[in-house]
Amino acid sequence: MIKIAIVDDRDHVRVTLESRLQYTNEIRVIHTSCNGQEFLTYMKSIQPISQPDVVIMDIEMPVLNGIDTVATASVLYPDIKFIMLTVFDSDDSIFNAIKAGAHGYLLKDEDTDTIIEHIKLVSEGKGAVMSPAIARKALDLLLASDGKSRSSEGTIKSETSLTEREIAVLECLVNGLDHKSISQKLDISPATVRTHLANIYKKLHVSSKSQAVGLALKRKWF
Repeated sequence: MIKIAIVDDRDHVRVTLESRLQYTNEIRVIHTSCNGQEFLTYMKSIQPISQPDVVIMDIEMPVLNGIDTVATASVLYPDIKFIMLTVFDSDDSIFNAIKAGAHGYLLKDEDTDTIIEHIKLVSEGKGAVMSPAIARKALDLLLASDGKSRSSEGTIKSETSLTEREIAVLECLVNGLDHKSISQKLDISPATVRTHLANIYKKLHVSSKSQAVGLALKRKWF
């Protein structure tokens, strides 16, 4: 039996969805909340054994929206799977939901059997699930992002003699990371970070981090 919680600010949506899901004896809705804050309060009040396996989460809600709720709850309750079920298919919503820790992103016009099947897949740890339209959009966005990244890297290489690793270090600098954070992010030693920085400064003809970052921003490399 898969234990489900539903978080949506509209009463009729919660009631309808609960009714749709419980026609199968494989799923049991154990809780519903009208916003993210109410859900988090509920989670604090129960024992781990009583936690839902999967949470169906709307995005646009008052008090605390779905994406912010998942960002918090996925850290506090790492064993719970979160599926966004929403009418929104905007680029920002898709990426923000994924970044927050959502395990699936489905549109509310999906039929009941599809929603149930996706709940099962997520519950069994068989990967993230998405509505076909969302999956296509997500793929297009990823390809566009990858193309932009490759184009940026090519531009830097054509204008400088920086290596790929040096470009990665420079991008970390632009993003505000310190030496220790760069070391951890790129899985290299602090000494190697210092070596890369020395090479970056020499190749860019600058003498400090602020000058390197300023040059990168001025030339719009990242």
